[in-house]
Amino acid sequence: MKASSPHMPPGTPSQLGQLYLVPAPLDFGCPEQVALTEVLPEGSLRQAASLTHWICENAKSLRAYLKRIDALHPLAAPLQQQQISELPRQVHKKGDHGSTGAAFDARTLLAPLLAGQHVGLASEAGMPAVADPGSSVVRAAHELGARVVPLVGPVSLLLALAASGLNGQNFAFVGYLPQDAGARAQRIRELEALALRQGQAQLFIETPYRNGALWQALLQHLQPGTRLAFAQGLTLADACIHSQSLRQWRSNANAPTPDNRTPVVFALGA
Repeated sequence: MKASSPHMPPGTPSQLGQLYLVPAPLDFGCPEQVALTEVLPEGSLRQAASLTHWICENAKSLRAYLKRIDALHPLAAPLQQQQISELPRQVHKKGDHGSTGAAFDARTLLAPLLAGQHVGLASEAGMPAVADPGSSVVRAAHELGARVVPLVGPVSLLLALAASGLNGQNFAFVGYLPQDAGARAQRIRELEALALRQGQAQLFIETPYRNGALWQALLQHLQPGTRLAFAQGLTLADACIHSQSLRQWRSNANAPTPDNRTPVVFALGA
């Protein structure tokens, strides 16, 4: 008889629980909240309400989100009885994928799957594992032979790209730019050269309180013909999305600027 893999659970895949990727609204950290039914379909909300085991970035934020869901669809277990595991701090700081940081083995967080329990993976805003931690959990679920089910909900990167007028057929998300001014300027020029040479739109983000510094660096170092866009408050009533060439940005003294309180997606390209 063929020996089973030491990393595979006993039984068949059909006996395993499923990993659900549960998107969250994009209003985390914003002064106002959007109605969940405006940004998440009923099917996603119902499925989230049915789960009792979770992996997340921050337990307090997840409980606040579950409380909002509970107002629409009663939770399968009271909030105090929800089983919540947080991703380790180093995953937040260094990433949980081997190419960007030390690879994290998330299989220990998925023990409920082996007992046939479904598990939800959630980030604080948007789709988990996209511009947020969680890819290690998804990878571990695949290694265990469990089914991974992404639920429908808002993804800030795609919303910003679609509204930017940049190339939606060829694009890349490059995460955060360096904080050091010299390294940041060099990275901006590298991304611009890549965008102009290959026609590939470049998307990136920043910690909100650094939005202003990044914006000024972009205005300073990009070429006049390069198109620069920013999108903030996506899905909210006061969403702000603008896209112009650097020449236009620089010539308009009253041009809008990203604020230092709201998450922003930046994009540049031809």
